[in-house]
Amino acid sequence: MTKKKVNDFVIRFANVNGTGSASANFLFAKAIFRMGIPVTPKNIFPSNIQGLPTWYEVRVSEKGYLGRREGVDMMVAVNAQSLRQDIASVRSGGYLIYDSTKKMHQDFIRPDIHYLGIPMMEMCNTHFSDPRQRQLFKNIIYVGALSVLLNIEFEVLEGLLAEQFAGKEKLIAPNVKALKLGVNYVMEQFAYPLDFHLERKDLVGNRILVDGNTACGLGAVYGGATVVAWYPITPSTSVAEAFEKYASKLRVDKETGKKKYAIVQAEDELAAIGMVIGANWNGARSFTATSGPGVSLMNEFIGLSYFAEIPAVLIDVQRAGPSTGMPTRTQQSDVLLAAYASHGDTRHVLLFPSTPKECFEMTAESFELAEYLQTLVVVMTDLDLGMNDHMSEPFTWDDTKAYNRGKVLSEQELENMGRFGRYLDVDGDGIPYRTIPGTHPTKGGFTTRGTSRDEYAVYTEDNKAYQRNMERLLLKWETARDLVPAPEVYQDGQNSEYGLLFYGTSTYSSEEARDLLAEQGIELDAIRIKAFPFNQFVREFIASHKQVFVVEQNRDAQLRSLLMLDLGVAPEKLVPVLNFDGMPITADFIAKTITSHINPAH
Repeated sequence: MTKKKVNDFVIRFANVNGTGSASANFLFAKAIFRMGIPVTPKNIFPSNIQGLPTWYEVRVSEKGYLGRREGVDMMVAVNAQSLRQDIASVRSGGYLIYDSTKKMHQDFIRPDIHYLGIPMMEMCNTHFSDPRQRQLFKNIIYVGALSVLLNIEFEVLEGLLAEQFAGKEKLIAPNVKALKLGVNYVMEQFAYPLDFHLERKDLVGNRILVDGNTACGLGAVYGGATVVAWYPITPSTSVAEAFEKYASKLRVDKETGKKKYAIVQAEDELAAIGMVIGANWNGARSFTATSGPGVSLMNEFIGLSYFAEIPAVLIDVQRAGPSTGMPTRTQQSDVLLAAYASHGDTRHVLLFPSTPKECFEMTAESFELAEYLQTLVVVMTDLDLGMNDHMSEPFTWDDTKAYNRGKVLSEQELENMGRFGRYLDVDGDGIPYRTIPGTHPTKGGFTTRGTSRDEYAVYTEDNKAYQRNMERLLLKWETARDLVPAPEVYQDGQNSEYGLLFYGTSTYSSEEARDLLAEQGIELDAIRIKAFPFNQFVREFIASHKQVFVVEQNRDAQLRSLLMLDLGVAPEKLVPVLNFDGMPITADFIAKTITSHINPAH
């Protein structure tokens, strides 16, 4: 007898974009989460408005593995356009749920999978008269069917519908009716639950389901941002929308109702970053959010931020490029672009969050770093982290925290000093002192130059003055190494001749891959990179291993290149593990790649 799998499977929904399936699919994922079981949903959608195939994939893992897994255990196929490929993606022995209102053609029958036909459209036409409801409730019917097949507690679904339609109670009853249609059909027609199913556990605790873009928007509010200038682009638009949502609650004067924030939708990305730099120069904490094409357009002003030493924060939600690429697919494709954006010698601080909680924390921290270092800081997320919901530790904040504006001189400090040198390195760390316009009537940095200047902001093309300035900027870069977040160490770096290095959303699958490799007897030390520039520990970790596998989601091994450029690491020390098909990398792929390198015979 086959052993039943509990709380460990992958289900994919194949729908048509624009048919209301997203809310039904998320209802399914949230119900599992409410039963205390770790779950990771991923929305795989096209870049058009509606009409093309869309998928929603849910991984259930009692062990808490949050990365994408290869293979589909159950496919809910309600889109005729993609039916052939949907059937092909089901694992042998898996299940296909389909709308049996019309008979399945023999060409689509696979003898090694199970077919569960449910006449969804027929049921909708019979029980609902409104055309829109007929379309929407087809999705709710299959959620009801799944609740029986997989053992989802019906009371949980009812509770979620009550929450979803709070204030619109008249919508609850027809949704519950649609759920029960699916429930009753399965109870009458099929054996249940299936050989893989759900059982309530207490594995979630106080964790939440939230997407990274929402976390970044909230992090910006808590980080002290008062101005956002942006231009809409997938997949970053919801960062600005989240900031507006939370700022409208948290940045409004309670007595007067006056808004203490500004949101500007610029005419393009170049204008947006220009506004951000202007706002930061004038004393506000300001940011923008974009993706790769937007960063490309922002390059000229990014150079101004670096050379004039004006704080700025940019949230880059990466997608597949180049050019328009695949706007709704994920990659870690902007690493080199962001690190060296603009012409000339530039280097920019990058932060690499891996979870929504880190999106919140690193966005808030980015404003501290930007002001202290007086430079651009780029928070590097991606579509998978930004737009998909992830299980996350709850966000926390110390309300007693005081913002660190860095080396900002007060009126009294300016009054007591001699000649103010805007680009003078007083402390030997490469970071000069600055002023905010209006602080002092006669002293301070009212003029900011993007041209060569001396230590007192006086225009000059003297070659020695220019070289001193560029060397000081490099010294500031070295200072940044000890200010950015340190890497997370998974082992002490001395237990294996091989190491594993990863960052961002490749973290989820890399952690699981280590477990898969350990089952084969391959133990790997590992670190997770959280920021660029890299600190001394990263250099020591690489040096202490024969080879280090670098996991990333782009074609050209961009982080590997950055490690070689920044630390002078020999290329043969770093073995790339690359995925660039637009889908999140899987643990299976990482483990297979590493195994084939260490043991070529396998």
